Order: sequence, then structure tokens, then C-alpha cells
Amino acid sequence: HVSGSDHVVEFAPGIGFTASIVLSQSPAQYTGIDSNEEAIRSLRSKFRKSNAGFISGNAAHSGLADNSQDKVYGEAMLTMHADHRKEEIVREAHRILKPGGLYAIHELGITPDDIGTEEKAVIQRDLAQSIRVNARPLTKTEWTALLEKQGFEVKHIYTNKMHLLHIGRMIQDEGFIRTLKIGYNILANPSARRRISEMRQTFKKHEKDMNAIVVIAQKK
Repeated sequence: HVSGSDHVVEFAPGIGFTASIVLSQSPAQYTGIDSNEEAIRSLRSKFRKSNAGFISGNAAHSGLADNSQDKVYGEAMLTMHADHRKEEIVREAHRILKPGGLYAIHELGITPDDIGTEEKAVIQRDLAQSIRVNARPLTKTEWTALLEKQGFEVKHIYTNKMHLLHIGRMIQDEGFIRTLKIGYNILANPSARRRISEMRQTFKKHEKDMNAIVVIAQKK
């Protein structure tokens, strides 16, 4: 719920899909922080007629002032970091938020909460091998503990089935034309095709033990 008085920060806006949603609510200010220089240039061009600002940097060291923002969010980015890096990013969100400010994360979860340590390790290992990134999804309890450790109070948690590479979800996320382009690029690139196939197999293998999770927390 973004209002006209909100100063909003997004960590890793990527191609700007969620930025466009937030900007449609006419916040007082929107700032996107991304470490990808090419993405920053593209976002500045895409949103040049808005009041959006984009900073080249990383989410653990935003450069923004203490207690200066009303809302901070990040989508599908904490999962891709090691646990100590997750803590640094959450700590930075806490630092830049005003007291009472809200932090929202949308990440990959592991379920159920009491899943065995060995089984969880297998999921994390398979993900890391298939997507070539040290992805470390957490259980609901672990995501909650991560936020609480840095001084947040969890207000809401939402979960849903994880359909990351399902065609219907891709069209919903990327649009029909972009999904067609992605499909063409995959078909035209044998190495990409193999990699996507590995990812799909991994997601399918662990589908019952993975979900999408949203946590909304408040700075005490």
C-alpha cells in the first residue's frame, strides 16, 4: 500500500516491473538500487519522465541517509545470497527506514518448517548447481528469524506455490511478447536450453518442498 507521502526504496529493481507498479501509486519518491550498470542505464531511460531515481550500488551499502525511508522492498534477491550477506542487506534496510517503516521481501521458501537438515541441504545444493548461483532459500521460521535479528517485527506472511518456470507464470511475469522472445532465445542457444532444462528438473524435483513467500515487517 504505497501512498503519495511515501519515500520508497527497491533493492535490485532489475527490468523495472515492480518499479512500474509502485510508481503507478505516485509515491513522493522512489529510489531503485542495483549493482548492474546496464540495468541502471536502462531503468533511467525507461522511467525518465517519472520522479524515480536509480542508484548504481549494492543493497548492503545503499548510501542513503539513516531513518530516511518509509518503505523498502526487494523481490527474489535475498535468496541468491549467502546467509551472512542476507543479514547485511536486511540490516541496511533497517538502517535507512524510519521508525515504524515497513520492509517487504518476496523470496523462495522451503517447506515444511520442520524439514530435515539433510533434506534442506540437498535442495540448496541442487539449486546452486542448476542455476549457477549459491541460492539459499529458507523456511518461514528462518526468514522470520533473519528479520527479527536485525530489529524488525514481522506483521504479515503470505505463501503460495512456486511456479517460477511454468509457462503461465512466465507470461504473467514477463508478458506474452517477452516470453516468446525468451523461448526463441532458449531454442536458438543449446547451452541455454540445457541450463533451463536442468533448472526445470530441479524445480520439479523439489516442488513439494519449495514455495514463494512474502514477509512484511516493521522497524521497531
